[in-house]
Amino acid sequence: MASSSKVKPLKNSSPETESDAVERHVLAVCDAVGAFIEWWGFKAVHGRVWTYMALRNMPVSQTELVDVFGVSRSLISGSIHQLLELGLVRPCGDHRNAPYEAAMDVWPVVTNVIRSREWIMIENARTALESLIEEATYAPERSARYDLERMRLLLTMTETAQAFVRILMKLRVPKSLEGVGSVMKRAAGIIQGIRHAS
Repeated sequence: MASSSKVKPLKNSSPETESDAVERHVLAVCDAVGAFIEWWGFKAVHGRVWTYMALRNMPVSQTELVDVFGVSRSLISGSIHQLLELGLVRPCGDHRNAPYEAAMDVWPVVTNVIRSREWIMIENARTALESLIEEATYAPERSARYDLERMRLLLTMTETAQAFVRILMKLRVPKSLEGVGSVMKRAAGIIQGIRHAS
């Protein structure tokens, strides 16, 4: 669903085509976020819809979203319903056709996903490694083909990843976008440290 080609600015364009170029760039951003969201196991349309709303300076109707993305009303309606349940969008009014706006505090949803999915995967790896190390220590003759020190290194890496995830789950992302960038830089530094340790 994501656009793989870069959107290039138009040369010598009139104001109308310049506006079209901005719209193409907006849709490219929506597609990129949709692809990222899909990689995390969600529907790409959720990322596209939320991103479009987040970029807009006013609430957006479902009809506009249908026109922008060229998809069915039922797909947009279902996506809005799911985004509402997650707390990622909110209606601007109480009438049936009220427009919606994006909730910019996405961190609670991110931490919930980390807690319910990534934490469990890392914990499963950690307990499996602990069992393997225990067995290899107890019966070294049966595990002679495997390197006990590397097992311990993998366990340390897993525990480091767990510590990183634990920090992420406890963080509250700052309200300003500059603060989000600083959190992401610190997270990238931790990941680089883990890579260099291995």
